[in-house]
Amino acid sequence: MILVTGLTGQLGFDVAKELERRGEKFIATTRKEINLLTEDGAKNFILEKKPDAVIHCAAYTAVDKAESEAETAITVNGLGARRIAEACREVGAKMIYVSTDYVFGGDGRTPYETGDEKNPVNTYGTSKLLGENAVETILRNYFIVRTSWVFGINGKNFVKTMLNLADKNKKLRVVDDQSGSPTYTPDLAKLLVDMIHTEKFGVYHATNEGFCSWAEFAKEIFKQAGKKVEVEPIQTVDYPTPAKRPFNSRLSKKSLDDAGFERLPTWQDALKRFLAEL
Repeated sequence: MILVTGLTGQLGFDVAKELERRGEKFIATTRKEINLLTEDGAKNFILEKKPDAVIHCAAYTAVDKAESEAETAITVNGLGARRIAEACREVGAKMIYVSTDYVFGGDGRTPYETGDEKNPVNTYGTSKLLGENAVETILRNYFIVRTSWVFGINGKNFVKTMLNLADKNKKLRVVDDQSGSPTYTPDLAKLLVDMIHTEKFGVYHATNEGFCSWAEFAKEIFKQAGKKVEVEPIQTVDYPTPAKRPFNSRLSKKSLDDAGFERLPTWQDALKRFLAEL
């Protein structure tokens, strides 16, 4: 039996849908069943249910808010992952911990390899790195899967924001000096479910194929959605946010290739399917 945390989030929602589609036995939890802010919530639930594997999607993901709520972000993403890892060790369960490109410093122009130096530039990235370190320290049978720029049907994301803004604006200013890969949650969910059935433990990077800037992403959204909106590329300095953002969010998928996992489709193809789903 597989336990999925974070059912109400974008990724947890689609992981549960993928497990259901495959006819797998699983339990998907929300904050009601597993509260990562409490000391024993996760542990007690896992010890009671005794899953064979845990796909841990639940997280504190409000990147800007994390700067003023650092304790909460670190408790949920760092300490919460530690508690789940400890419970997994106790019942002998495998664990997937979903992490982020934000654990890196965001400099350079080449895609990050899994073993590159970590140097998060904001609280969210720091909290996720604490979670990674806890999982690596406590477990042997773990997968850490870093992803970026996630979008799915269940929740807020960049695509939905752009479409909403397109209804009220003919011109939008979008950051053009941050580069990465959009990731469609149903595509990532399929990989995570495939992965949990293997013993190919380790650290992976998984995004949809191809790189773009936020401005290029916005242009493709409007093109595919048939919206007549002009995108004015701007620099990060022209759009200040509470949390610093990495300029380079590119992730190398060599880890997937080496382990024999299939890469995800291109982000343009993923966007097309998402817009059809909407």
